[in-house]
Amino acid sequence: MIGCDCHVCRSADSRDNRTRPSVLLRYDKRVVLIDTTPDFRAQALREGIDRLDAVLFTHAHVDHILGLDDVRVFNFRQQAPIPIYANQATLEAIQRTFKYIFDGSRYHGAIPQLVPHVIEGPVELFGCEFHPIPVMHGELEVLGFSFGNAAYVTDFSEIPSASKEKLRRLDLLTLDALRHKPHPTHSSLEQSLALVKELEPRQAYFTHIAHDLPHAETNASLPPNVRLAHDGLSVEIS
Repeated sequence: MIGCDCHVCRSADSRDNRTRPSVLLRYDKRVVLIDTTPDFRAQALREGIDRLDAVLFTHAHVDHILGLDDVRVFNFRQQAPIPIYANQATLEAIQRTFKYIFDGSRYHGAIPQLVPHVIEGPVELFGCEFHPIPVMHGELEVLGFSFGNAAYVTDFSEIPSASKEKLRRLDLLTLDALRHKPHPTHSSLEQSLALVKELEPRQAYFTHIAHDLPHAETNASLPPNVRLAHDGLSVEIS
């Protein structure tokens, strides 16, 4: 956190050095990204990302979209536009924020070549189906996604019953868990632990973590099948 000298912000544990939350899926020589954070360029360099075939968006808050301009390098590398997928409200917000990409004006500089698609149901991408999972982020409806026997659900304060049914007994479930203290638009650590108990995933990871939660100390207090995620975490799923 900018300007903070708490023991987590000064930690020598690299797992306490957190960039904004996102997830990258690699399969069948394809690469699909969920959210383009303001840290996307640094994340892509750190992880050696050398192609990008599609982007899905959970919602249009700036910590999830502001790295979008940096995907243009993949247009140059692949000589092809990149499809992006989001619900209608999120796409409209992205198009307002990045007006120069979408309005057809003569922008003086390179811009990403993107093809927007509205998510209205499952999205099939290169042989894998991504199922949208509506959740509430305060009063805003946002999307989580399930794929294979895994799901990624960040930035939520409530998961409706119908969405919970799509998240039961997965091999891998990633959930928002901001801090101990309740928050009006995010799940707390304790709320997410209750969800894990209810939904019964084989393995759960918590993401969107504030500096209130030191990595090693918090992990030591969690059940064996629950861990804090960390930057660079890599997990194999089926």
